Amino acid sequence: MTTRQDPVDDQTAALAALTGLAIGDALGMPTQSMSLAQIRADHGVLTGFVDAGPHQRIAAGMPAGTITDDTEQAVMVAELLLEGDGRIDPTRFAEALIAWERAMEAKGSLDLLGPSTKTAVQRILDGVPASEAGSTGTTNGAAMRIAPVGIAVPSGDLVRLVDAVQDACRVTHDTGLGVAGASAVAAAVSAGIDGASRTEALDAAVAAATIGAERGHWVAGADVAAKTAWARGYLPTVPAADRIDTVSRLIGTSVASQESVVAALALVALDLDPWETLCTAASIGGDTDTIAAMAGAVLGAVHGADAWPADAVATVTTVNHLDLGPLVHGLLTLRHRG
Repeated sequence: MTTRQDPVDDQTAALAALTGLAIGDALGMPTQSMSLAQIRADHGVLTGFVDAGPHQRIAAGMPAGTITDDTEQAVMVAELLLEGDGRIDPTRFAEALIAWERAMEAKGSLDLLGPSTKTAVQRILDGVPASEAGSTGTTNGAAMRIAPVGIAVPSGDLVRLVDAVQDACRVTHDTGLGVAGASAVAAAVSAGIDGASRTEALDAAVAAATIGAERGHWVAGADVAAKTAWARGYLPTVPAADRIDTVSRLIGTSVASQESVVAALALVALDLDPWETLCTAASIGGDTDTIAAMAGAVLGAVHGADAWPADAVATVTTVNHLDLGPLVHGLLTLRHRG
């Protein structure tokens, strides 16, 4: 694998990764948790940012370009990594998640913590130590917010990278499925920043998911690495017109890591234009905002600033008042020191 030597390229790739996460999140905002039939009735196949439509309940009334919990919690992870000098303190993370949800509830938002994170937070409130609360979490909640770990930790030592991923998963998703899904996304992002091609980034994702599957608590479910290896080979053989239905029916688009993480990486494997890939992810049904966000983080890391149309970058940063540059600078400082 070739690696970038110029730190400016690192900065560009890392910023494009976080920006891609936000763009994918915002594209999927109006379609999240909706069926294919509902999405097609409201929007057809998305080609850009749109307002939440009549079938949207979680993000009802949100304007085009608005991010959701995926980006907000990724920013939270980045801030906690910088605060902890590269480590995420479990108690601080739990406190931050609780504070985030209470703030969302105060605003009347229905965009709250996902099922695994919600269960873990409740266990913490019930007195379970924060370091043990994530023993049942298998959903994509850790994977959706893991990109900052991929930016902060190089891909050359995947065991070390998965160690860092598991630290970030421990509070909410300390299971083989949760850690494997998050490891796949983090490794693909990290490899992209190191100069990997799409294929090489996906190779790193599968390898890291294999390591991650042996971590944490065992919970039954399809193997993320094996399913990703199958999906990345199969989906490109499907006619373009049938791919959305194929991902929905065969891979799955639920919050389960072994569905949505695999769906995101399979879409990356199609080697389409990055913007087209995210529009497809946002049109696919199910957990669209998270699938598009994870794909966006990987594609941004691999392709850099060229991945995203300038007007899309301007929209998502302006609408959401995002200032990702300082976070990226801090995360890369951790990466270079490591």
